[in-house]
Amino acid sequence: MEIALPRLFQEFFQSKKAGGLVLIFCTAVSLILANSPVQNVWLDFWHREFAGNSIVHWINDGMMAIFFLLIGLELEREIYTGELSSLKSASLPFFGAFGGMLLPAGIFLLFNYGAPTQSGAGIPMATDIAFAIGILSLLGTRIPDSLKIFLTALAVIDDLGAILIIAVFYTKTLVISNLFISLAIFAALVGLNRLKVYNLLPYLLGGVAMWYFMLHSGIHATVAGVLLAFAIPFGDGGAKSPSYIMQHVLHKPVDFIILPLFALANTSLILGAGWYLGLGEPLTLGIILGLFIGKPLGIVLFSLLGVALGLCSLPAGSGWKHLVGVGFLGGIGFTMSIFITLLAFDQHSLVNSSKIAILLASFAAGIAGYFWLKSASVKNRND
Repeated sequence: MEIALPRLFQEFFQSKKAGGLVLIFCTAVSLILANSPVQNVWLDFWHREFAGNSIVHWINDGMMAIFFLLIGLELEREIYTGELSSLKSASLPFFGAFGGMLLPAGIFLLFNYGAPTQSGAGIPMATDIAFAIGILSLLGTRIPDSLKIFLTALAVIDDLGAILIIAVFYTKTLVISNLFISLAIFAALVGLNRLKVYNLLPYLLGGVAMWYFMLHSGIHATVAGVLLAFAIPFGDGGAKSPSYIMQHVLHKPVDFIILPLFALANTSLILGAGWYLGLGEPLTLGIILGLFIGKPLGIVLFSLLGVALGLCSLPAGSGWKHLVGVGFLGGIGFTMSIFITLLAFDQHSLVNSSKIAILLASFAAGIAGYFWLKSASVKNRND
């Protein structure tokens, strides 16, 4: 079934499609260079100091706030005019996303509860929008538009959940005064919104200030990006609204500069002899099984519950086989999973093991999702 997709959604989907392929390339390059004769030069580059912080720190705490701003803008659009604009249309993605966060965390804690690694429970709860949409887009017109919308909505809700988890569970110290200043700036920006100030400049300047104080409050600074998104006026959602303009401007820089830099800086893993021996440890088992088994199982089971209760229905033109495939794509954690790893652990060995588990699980989930959906679409066309 073909659906008339909004222009901005098509732009978002197309940029994520290409962005996912770029991320795959950057990850491969990073892994190769980290295990080559230029290993030391490559690793030293990312930890070089610039304005008081390392380059990788500026990427993770600074540039990624812009990524979260884009996620917030997309979430805002979905709430006002998209898949989340009504309770009925939002129910299935919410059910799926909730199950897709709950079960992976449960599986991880099954292996790690009570251990020093239990703080990594948020790692397998995340979905990488760019990778998931990138894989789905490879199937082209075999996949109904409604399924693309569902995956996008589910991934956006999933990211919102990850943001809340970061804010609540990964805040180690809290400086109330800086948090208060950051929230006061947010309130002032919301006030400008209510006064119908559509000039983007005060929002951008206020956003930078809000990010600075959030950074020094103990709550991760990327949360400021999401708050800024909801302060920027949505208006009628048309091409001249500030929210639309900002989202349109950010698509390509985020997908082709910020996320590739994040991948290059954070997947520089040194695979020494016997690196695979750690895959049987509780930490790596929790991540791999959480992403590859917990994600699809949680998404499908909770979606099934929602449909059985009569609270939602499957996307038009899609069946349960399609939803299983989307569930596997939800197991591509990558960007968000790595991001949470960096917040969960300080010990280099735990970070390294987690990243390896994330890459393996995400790769397996992507392959499984692609071939499952390809098989499901072929069967549907032959029915």
